[in-house]
Amino acid sequence: MTLRQTLIAALMLTAAPALAFDPASMSDSERAAFRAEIRAYLVEHPEVIFEAVDAMKAREAAQAEEADKAMLTAYHTEIFEDGYSWVSGNPEGDVTLVEFMDYRCGYCRRAVPEVARLLKEDGNIRLIVKEFPILGDASMISSRFAIATRLVAGDAAYGQVHDALLALDGDVSDAILRRLADGLGLDADPILARMDSEEVTREIAANRDLAQRLQINGTPTFVLESQMLRGFVPADQMAQLVAQERG
Repeated sequence: MTLRQTLIAALMLTAAPALAFDPASMSDSERAAFRAEIRAYLVEHPEVIFEAVDAMKAREAAQAEEADKAMLTAYHTEIFEDGYSWVSGNPEGDVTLVEFMDYRCGYCRRAVPEVARLLKEDGNIRLIVKEFPILGDASMISSRFAIATRLVAGDAAYGQVHDALLALDGDVSDAILRRLADGLGLDADPILARMDSEEVTREIAANRDLAQRLQINGTPTFVLESQMLRGFVPADQMAQLVAQERG
C-alpha cells in the first residue's frame, strides 16, 4: 500500500465512514503495512500531530462557547434581572457585565482595579455583582456581612463594604467586621444581627444554584452579555470583548 493510499484510507476511516472502508477486511500484512506507513508519515511530519491537537482544541472551544451561549439565554432573567444583586457602573449602560466573586479570592482582588478602569474609561457599562462565597467560612461570613449591609444601610453602604472586604487582610471575625463598619460610619449592630437572616441565606443559595446551572465553579467568573469569561481578564482584553458585543 502506498503512502497516498494509506492517507486516503485514514481519511476514509476518520471523515467518511459511510464509504465503507473496513479495516477488518485487511490481511495481516496489509494491516502491518498500513500502520507502518502512518507511523513513518507521522515521524517524518510530527507537526501534523500538533495541528490535529490544535484543531481538536479549537473545535472543543467552539462547542463550549455555543453551550455557554445556550445557558446564558436559558437563564437570562436570573443573571441580569434577579432583583437583588448590587448594580454599579452606569445603571443605564448599553452593555452589562456580571461578576460572580468571592472576597477571599486572590484573582477577584486582582480584578478590582481592572474592572474599575474598564467602567471609568468606558462609562456605558452596567456592572452586577453576585456574591458567590466558595472559599470557606471567611468567604461566607464576608458575603453575609456585605449582603446584610445592603439590606440594612442601602446600596451605597454596600459598595463601601464591598471594596473594604476585598482589601481586607487576615481573619474575618465579628470584631473585625464591627471595626470595618465603624470606620465607614455604619452602625454595626443591625448589620451583624441581619447576617444570618433568611433573606441573606436565600440570596446566597440562589446565586450558588445559578452558578451550578451555569457550570461556574471558580471565581472570578464574568458574564458579558452573550459571553462567559471564566477567570481573570485584564481591562484591555475586556474592552475588546465589550466592543465585540456592541458590534
